[in-house]
Amino acid sequence: MKEEKKAAAIEYDGKGTIPSIIAAGKGILAEKLLEVANEHNITIYNDKDLAEVLAELEPGTEIPEHLFTAMAEVLAYCYRINESFRQKIE
Repeated sequence: MKEEKKAAAIEYDGKGTIPSIIAAGKGILAEKLLEVANEHNITIYNDKDLAEVLAELEPGTEIPEHLFTAMAEVLAYCYRINESFRQKIE
């Protein structure tokens, strides 16, 4: 049985605010989120377990405190590979 895709889009402005969910979904919606991200050269971080949790959150929700460590890893990854993200937070 094929596992249902899950995805979430995160917004972070780098100004000391907590990252928040701007979109999340499962199945077809998750596939569409990934498609849009690819079309717009948005960095995609693959973490099945984190996506599972984030896909359950409503858009506009700040990342819960118990996920701060995982989110720090995501942001560090984006910083390392994405020049425009780096410029946004510096």
